Amino acid sequence: MRKLEDIVYGELQEKHLLDVYLPDGEVEAAFVCFHGGGMERGDKHGAHRFTGYLTERNIAVISANYRMYPDYQYPDFIYDAAKAVRWAVDYMHKEHHCDKIYVSGSSAGGYITMMLCFDRQYLASVGLDNSAIAGYFHDAGQPTAHFTVLKHKGIDPRRVIVDETAPLYHIGLEEKYPPMRFIVSDNDMKNRYEQTMLVLSTLKHFEYENYDHVVMHGKHTEYGGKFDENGQSIYGQMIYDFIKHTEK
Repeated sequence: MRKLEDIVYGELQEKHLLDVYLPDGEVEAAFVCFHGGGMERGDKHGAHRFTGYLTERNIAVISANYRMYPDYQYPDFIYDAAKAVRWAVDYMHKEHHCDKIYVSGSSAGGYITMMLCFDRQYLASVGLDNSAIAGYFHDAGQPTAHFTVLKHKGIDPRRVIVDETAPLYHIGLEEKYPPMRFIVSDNDMKNRYEQTMLVLSTLKHFEYENYDHVVMHGKHTEYGGKFDENGQSIYGQMIYDFIKHTEK
């Protein structure tokens, strides 16, 4: 595995940074991921937990930072994610002749990836649309108005609000979406499981078919750092399974 670190993908050199993990052989697909932390903390280095598993299977991983509260606000981080995806599309096509780009986020990152998927304005801002994405891996994201967005607006973060800041608000505006997999835990954050089920129900209501979901046992995203009896990343296996599933 080769690692390219702290590559600038946008105009803010200290904020718009990403790391690229490359397999030693040919790149068959690229997995772009956005970290969690409520848009207030976290960084791109968390991806190291599963990069080895994927690069050993010829999957490149691109892990990006984005602007966060309190210095920045909604929707800065979503526009940043779109820029990182644009960079990944261009880089993988030019340098590795690879056009299979998967987009993923965990927790707050999952909220961001759902917004990229369902609200077309963000990818459009960088000249892309969902046709450039091979699949979305939405991990435990909040589909209603995010609690951090509400908090910084002075609204009780426990409120369940579906407005233009909510991924749910935008479902149904596209004829189709790329393949999607939703991940949630049976003992997730309060109301996260139920809200995830509402997303699935809403997609079904609009008669979309190209999605599935996995319910993990345990707490919010704790599977992300776990390994099986052979020392292999459980999260990496989940990602690879999704990628292989979309190829069928």
